[in-house]
This record gives sequence, structure tokens and C-alpha cells, in this order.
Amino acid sequence: MDRASVGVTLFGLLLVCATAAPTKKERDIDIYSFHINSTVTSRYAITVITSRVANRLNESKEVHFQVKIPKNAFISKFRMTIEGKTYDGVVKQKEEAQQQYSQAVSRGESAGMVSSVGRTLEEFKTSVTVAAFSKVTFELTYEELLIRRLGKYKLLINAHPMQPVADFKVDVYIKEGPDISFLEVKGGLSTNELASAVSTTRSGNEVWVTFYPTREQQTKCEGCAENGLNGDLIITYDVERLNPSGELQIANGYFVHYFSPTDIQRIPKNVVFIIDRSGSMHGRKIHQTRLAMLKILGDLASDDNFGLITFDSQVDVWKRELLQATERNLKQAKDFVKQIQDRGATDINGAVLKGVEMIKRHPREGSASILILLTDGDPTAGETDIERIQANVKEAIGGKFPLYCLGFGFDVNFDFLEKMALENNGLARRIYEDSDADLQLQGFYEEVATPLLTDVQLNYIGAGHLTQTSFSHYYNGSEIVVAGQITDNSLDTFQTEVIAISKSNKVKYEDSVSVKDIAGMPEHENFIQRLWAYLTVKQRMEKEVTLKGEEKEAAKKEALDLSLKYKFVTPLTSMVVTKPHEEDTQVAHKPKEGEQPRRPFDRVQALPQLPPLGSGATKRPMFSLRHPGAAVMPALSGQAGPSGFPASAGRQGIGPPPFVHSPGYFGPPPIVHSRVQSVVAADDYDVQSVVADVVDGDFGPPPIVHSRVQSAVAVDDYGGAALLTGIDAGPAPTAVTFQMTDLPSPPESHVRFLVTSSRQPKPLCYDVPLASKLRLLMDPSSEFSMNGELKLYGGKGFKKIVLHYKTNHHLTISTSGIRYSDGQTPVKFVWGQEPTKHETDSVSLILKNDELNVTMGTVRVVFLLHKKDGDVFLWPAVRQLPQGITLQGILGKTDVQYELLPQSWIKIKDQEVLAEASTATDHGHASAPRVDCWLVPLRFVLQGELSDFTVSRL
Repeated sequence: MDRASVGVTLFGLLLVCATAAPTKKERDIDIYSFHINSTVTSRYAITVITSRVANRLNESKEVHFQVKIPKNAFISKFRMTIEGKTYDGVVKQKEEAQQQYSQAVSRGESAGMVSSVGRTLEEFKTSVTVAAFSKVTFELTYEELLIRRLGKYKLLINAHPMQPVADFKVDVYIKEGPDISFLEVKGGLSTNELASAVSTTRSGNEVWVTFYPTREQQTKCEGCAENGLNGDLIITYDVERLNPSGELQIANGYFVHYFSPTDIQRIPKNVVFIIDRSGSMHGRKIHQTRLAMLKILGDLASDDNFGLITFDSQVDVWKRELLQATERNLKQAKDFVKQIQDRGATDINGAVLKGVEMIKRHPREGSASILILLTDGDPTAGETDIERIQANVKEAIGGKFPLYCLGFGFDVNFDFLEKMALENNGLARRIYEDSDADLQLQGFYEEVATPLLTDVQLNYIGAGHLTQTSFSHYYNGSEIVVAGQITDNSLDTFQTEVIAISKSNKVKYEDSVSVKDIAGMPEHENFIQRLWAYLTVKQRMEKEVTLKGEEKEAAKKEALDLSLKYKFVTPLTSMVVTKPHEEDTQVAHKPKEGEQPRRPFDRVQALPQLPPLGSGATKRPMFSLRHPGAAVMPALSGQAGPSGFPASAGRQGIGPPPFVHSPGYFGPPPIVHSRVQSVVAADDYDVQSVVADVVDGDFGPPPIVHSRVQSAVAVDDYGGAALLTGIDAGPAPTAVTFQMTDLPSPPESHVRFLVTSSRQPKPLCYDVPLASKLRLLMDPSSEFSMNGELKLYGGKGFKKIVLHYKTNHHLTISTSGIRYSDGQTPVKFVWGQEPTKHETDSVSLILKNDELNVTMGTVRVVFLLHKKDGDVFLWPAVRQLPQGITLQGILGKTDVQYELLPQSWIKIKDQEVLAEASTATDHGHASAPRVDCWLVPLRFVLQGELSDFTVSRL
């Protein structure tokens, strides 16, 4: 029986029946109850969303369940109840769930169920078939610690039902230790027609907020109609702060300490703003940055000192000295800010180091120093190695003051900025490219505008397993939260001590309270333990970003163990949702900051430096591209491939090139049907940047390239490049003619991998970019993993490979040596030494000259040290794998089957791709023979994007 598609969005709740009219939709699928219940106990919020849906038809329906939750939250429970049977989601280690995820992806299903949907929300998705005349209940729980910003806590509830619901209720209960000092309910769901649906009750330290809109209110409110509610309910509040030593809660052997003193004199600050003015900041970004800086400068206090640095490929300092924020200096600074223009590349290293130098050159007792970096791109000038930049900045700052990194937009390398900020006691935040970006910048500055304490250290006698206890700064309107476990059970009193530096001197806050007097609230006695676990996981994951070696592994392990114990869906875990009626399994992953559902132009790859035209360049025949309103693109000569485009259009596989605007042209580009991956445009100033990304199968237009473009470089799936030069350039042409010129091959930019099969006449091969960190092999069942990092220079193989087995076996192989540890005594080997053998606990290492034979459990790999043309690199050759197990990683793809079609087209798993007859070196043998192969894009061989097979660390 055909199943109509019905979507249910809860928190927003969306019900879409593709084959039914709106009136029939309500009758057939009845969402007869939708409740959100949020309980906040001492800032820790546990929210439960429950929806009950009835299928009143005599046929089954597929229901899509979509829930929006705050980005800061961890999902801790999901269940579906159908016909009296309950199906619970199970939280597992991410790698354990990866196999189910990969299988679903290979079938073309949407298996990744959690994705970012904006600045503050993530979206959870799943679906289930509801039988005829049956009901289903969805229940999802998530948890979060509310963060105090600018003197307020904020609880956000988003409701977007897209359909009126008869029993629609939102219940919020807040209970704090001290009394509530401030309460406000706002958002689109509390205004105009819906205001009467909101009820607020406040009594001492408790608050009740209810939102019970009638069906009529859900259709007549502003922005509503037949689709029901669409908006937010935002509850902001604060508490009384009578004790300067803070507020303490204890229950079941755990404690939480909230520290936020108020009666402190502000500390004058020394702040340096480091502003990116590179070409990518062109337009609205630089305009909004100027607006924000003008407002921020106006808010500086008269005893603050400040500096301004602007940078592209050149670093410019407005004034060499930090200047006091006098009226005269601020006026001059604002005049300077108004003149900031975008240009050039991006030298982040030089700019930040200049900022550090400025602050260090003018130390001021009784002040707090802050660096604020605003950038929208990767480092492309000066020092461009991000690890070296991070090391340089960390060494220069030396832990003396924080660095805050603001990443503008989605092109920025946010991981790079986050690590650099965390290593220097700061934080990174993304600035979204919306109309209010200037307000986002101002809002962040306001959070750090008023330092009250520096060098804050919190101490607890008789406690252990503490969350972070050292903080470089405490700002007005914020709050320091520390949680831990009371390890001394004989304590009658619990002592707290806070030591810090204020404007004038060193200060100490001490408190001693009876354990029995603050034993917590019985009805919520578990919340402190869960708050401790939540905060520990968050902080250990942040710390893991900045650590190396064993410390890094220990932080990750602690975060993982707690995530599994408390059933949190975190970046280290996934929730496996098994559907009833033998349907497919889905996996929910928590996305990274800024991660969005993939769109046609989301993937932009770095391109090698391309040589200028000259000897070795080959011209192709001229051809034209036309504006869609003028005519369709002319056909090119050549045999058409399966996609309908000529297989011989210039270089095989490149197809018609993307449209590139000539000077003065601002119209829309034509529809592009091509195999081109990306385009680099060079303007009159020779500034190069990626402006489009079109993959096989995408049929949408690339982004518009505005004006002054002289030429473009198209790069196909195989890394081949061709220069497109405008021949016909009018002020607003309907057609532009291009000369396509093959460029000589650039320097090696990739490493080539072979996939051989005894059942195929010729192996497949594919290219992986240099310096990639790859998941080579993983067998979660035996706790075996192998990751490797390709060399940046040389382009032949790996510079380091790391193996992990069970919990205590770690093997690191590099071109300079070999190090193995079983958790006790480490063992080191040197390439070329006398034959050596080492065996322990199902692990065997045999080194002979330049070959290392490694057996771990049921996996055996031989590592070869190759030395060729002055280059030295590693290569792993898999000799034995466990039977009956699907291994993850690129070396787990051992038997890829394909069908050879006419004109060099190849079919892999129902996907057709144009292959190129090529060769590859088989580095899996010491002799490294050259073999013929079919060169195809990586994603067709591995059935996934490169990002699916990369790791952030080895």
C-alpha cells in the first residue's frame, strides 16, 4: 500500500500530507496533544516534549518528527510508543553508531538526524510508520545549563506547529535557591493576540509560566493563519545576590557553586581590536564592522585604553601606543574606522602578534587586558600554517590575558579560531551574516566590556572531580559556575574559597556552610549530579581541543564515559533510533558549531597555486555562454555521456564551464549543468578567491561574481585546471565568449590511492588532498583504529600513522621512528635497525629494515618506509582483516565492484561517473610498481565525501 508522506514538526510542529488538502489533513491525521514541559532547577533546565498523533485512516501513514532544541543542549532521551510498545533511542559511542549511519547513507537515506538550523537551534529528525487507526506518542528530553549573559538567564522555546493543535500547552516551572529578582516573558508568542494565552505567576524563588493558546488564537495571531503558530517564547530572569561569596547547592554527594559578586569596582581595561579588512570582507561585512566599531568606541569608558589594528596581507596599526579613551582620541579613532576599506589577503598571524606586542609594550597596573580578533577567512598571507599560528600566539600571550575570536560568516575556519581562543583563556563565537551582524558584534563586546576581577581561583576543601576552577576574568553580568563531588563524607561543613584580583588589591571570598542545612531539594535531588556531568562534558571537550598526547586522550575519555553514563548526545556520542515494523535504523549526531544541512554550494575546496599562462599552455576552441533570457547554451561537439553532456568538451569530464561575469555585468548567471567542482576568479588586482562550487548532479546557478573579473580557473573532479579568459566584454552583454586554455600541471597537490579487486580487470584509483588526516581503518567491535596524516610536501604518502587497540595499546609510526606503549613501559624503534620483535597481549611488532609488520588482534598491517627522489614517506599495506565484519575507513574499502560502460564511463552502486585512464604507484609493495587504473573522484569510490573519512586528530 502506498504511504502518503506526513511531516510533523514539534517545537516547531509540522504536519504535511502531500496528497491531502488542508481540511482533510486535519481529519486524517489528528495531532490531538502537544505539550512542552520545562523544569528549571537552579539554572539547570530539563525540557520534555510530548506529542500524541492519531492516524484515523484505514491505511498506514509515515510521520516525520522534527524537533528544534537549543544548540547548547544535550538530548538525553527519545522514545516512541506505538500500539502500546515503546521504542527507546540508545546512546552509543559515535564510532559504534557510525556503521549503521554509513549503511543508511549508502542506501541514499537521510541518516544524520541532528543539524543546525540557525544561530541558536538544532533540529532533530526521525520518522515512523503509523498503522491504520493507530496512535503514536513521541517524547524527547533535552538538558541544558542556562548561561548568565548581561545579567540575565534566558530560556528559549520555539513553536512552529504549521497546524492548529487542540491540546497545545507549554508549561515552565523555575525554582531557584534565592528569590527571583527579575522576570520577563517575551518573544512572538507573547504579543498581540497571543498575550492572553500567557500566564505568569511569581512567588519568592519560584515562577510558573504557562502558554495555552486556543485553536482560534493559533490561527488569528500575527504571522499565523491556517498553519498555526510560528514564533518563540523567551523567558528571561535573574536572582537576588545577597551573599558575595556565592550560592551553594548540595545533594547526593555533589555540589554546585554559583559565583557572581556585584558590589565590585570595575577594572579599567586595555583592549586592542584586530579587524580583518581582506577582500572577502567586501560589501555588507565591512560596512557592518564599521557600524559596530563606531558604537563600541562610543561605549568605552574614559579610563579605558584602546588600540586599533587592521590587516589584510599587510598589518597596519592606527597608533603605535595604546591611547586613553578621551573624547578627542575617540573622535580620531571613529574617523579612522569610517575609512576602513576591504582589500588583499589575510595575515592573521602577523595581526594578532602585533596586538600582543601593543599590550605588552604598555603594561598598566590595576587594569585588565583583552584582545578581540574579527576575521572572516583562513590565513592566506604571512604564516599560513594554522598550527604554527596557534603556537606563535600562545607563546606570545603566555597566559597573561585572553584572546577572543569572532568568526564572521561560514567561510571562516571556526575550528582554528576556537582552538586559538581556548588556548588563550578566551572563546570563539560565530557572527552570522544577517542584517543585525553589527548588533551581534556589539552584543559580544558588551559581555566583556566591564571586567570586575582577574585571575579568579576557586578552592573547595574535601571535594574532587571538579569542573573548571581557574578563570582569567570575571565580567559584570556573567556568572562563574563550578560543580564537583564531595569526597570527604565526614564533613559537617563545606568550605569555599575564592581568590582574585580586583582593581585595587587582592581579594578573598570565604564561606563555610552546614552540609545538612543545604542538603538540596528532594524533588530535584538528581539535578546537581546531572548538572555536574553536563558541565564536565562541555569543559573536557573544550579542553581536549587544546591538549596533546595522553592528556588529550584522558580528557576525551572522561567526556565520553560521562556522555554514555548520563545518556547525553554529544559530539562524542550518537543516539541510535531503531524503528518499529523492521524499518531502518537512524543515527542522531550532534553537529558542530555552524554546521548546516548540506546544500549544492556548501563544499568549497582549497585549490593549488596555479601557474601563469605561458609555455606549456594549450588553447582550446572558443565557445559562448549566454544569459538564460537570451538563449540556451550551445551544444559542444563530442559524444554525449550518460548525463547528456559531451564527453569531449575540452578536457574529459569538465563539461561546459561556469559563467563568469565581465566588467560591469551584474545580472544573474545561467544555469550550470557541469562536472566542474570549483572556480577561482582573478580580478583586476589579481586577488583570487573561490566563487562557486558545482558538483555532479547539481543544476542550480552558482553565486554571482560581481564585476571586474578578468578570468577564471575551472577545476574538475580530477584536479585538472583550465583558464577561461573573457574575449567579448560589453557593459551588459547577453552572451560572453571565452577562450579555454589548458594550464600546465600544477605541483603535486594530492596522494593517489589504489583499490584493487581480484574480480575486476583494472583497479580503481582516486586522489586525496595533501595534509589530510584520514581514518584509515576502524573496527569498533575489537576497539581497533588506525589514522594517518598525509605529508604536506612531497605528495607521495604519510608522515605519521597512529594505531589504537583496546584501551591501553598505542602505536605511533613516523618517518623518524616508532613508539609503542601498552600503558606501562614504552618501547621505541628506529628504522633500519637490526631485525627486532616485540610481542605482548595479542599485539606483535616485527621490524626488519624499512618494513614494520604489525598485528593487533585480527588485523595485520605492514608499514613500508619509502625513500624516493629525496622524499621519505610511510605507506600502510593491509595484509589481514577480520572476516564477516564491515570495517570503517578508506582502507576498509577493499573490494569495490564496478561495471565498465562505453566511452570510459563506469557504474558504481547505481552511480555513473566518467573515468579517466591513468596510472598509479602501488606503494603497498617495497618495489612500488606503476600500474594502470581507472581514475575516478573519491566520493564515488568511497561512497561519501572526504569529510566522512577525515579526523581532527590522530
